[in-house]
Amino acid sequence: MPDVKVRKFLVSVEEIHHEGGPAAAVPPRRGAVLAVIENPYAGRYHADIQPFMEDLKPLGLEMARRLLAALGGDPRSIEGYGKGAIVGEAGELEHAALWHAPGGYSMREVLGGAKAIVPSTKKVGGPGARLDIPVTHVNASYVRSHFDAIEVGITDAPKANEMVVALVMTTGPRVHARAGGLAASDIKGEDGLR
Repeated sequence: MPDVKVRKFLVSVEEIHHEGGPAAAVPPRRGAVLAVIENPYAGRYHADIQPFMEDLKPLGLEMARRLLAALGGDPRSIEGYGKGAIVGEAGELEHAALWHAPGGYSMREVLGGAKAIVPSTKKVGGPGARLDIPVTHVNASYVRSHFDAIEVGITDAPKANEMVVALVMTTGPRVHARAGGLAASDIKGEDGLR
């Protein structure tokens, strides 16, 4: 399998002060890192595609480190995460699924062993396609205040033979979270759910 060929990276961070309610004492931040990569399987069916997951691991780690740095560099400040991929039209949905393990495990490693499964989404799309990446708490998927989504996309990607792979992180709950449910302060941390 050839090395992963990256055409470009995009890192973005937003800081939310309020959504019509009182201003947050500490505005939560939401960040995303995207990489546009060549899809080595574009153009025809390949039965054995799993080796590319191993090739993607170093990219996952690099992206997780870049995103953590953009959000301040402290793994303890990250409370939510998610991942996703958009595969260009010469590829297939299963190619985007190859990002599941490299994307998820890289964030868990960089964050020091987060417990919750990393939520994910994927699709086939052309240049400018957008993807809503689900977000949950890093240690307990049932923490309702952290249920969120971050929309990502790049104007000129993915081209037909490319993939856009993405990681997202947040530093807190939704700015005015008040829908109840399990509070982050009540996480038991036994199973990644509660």
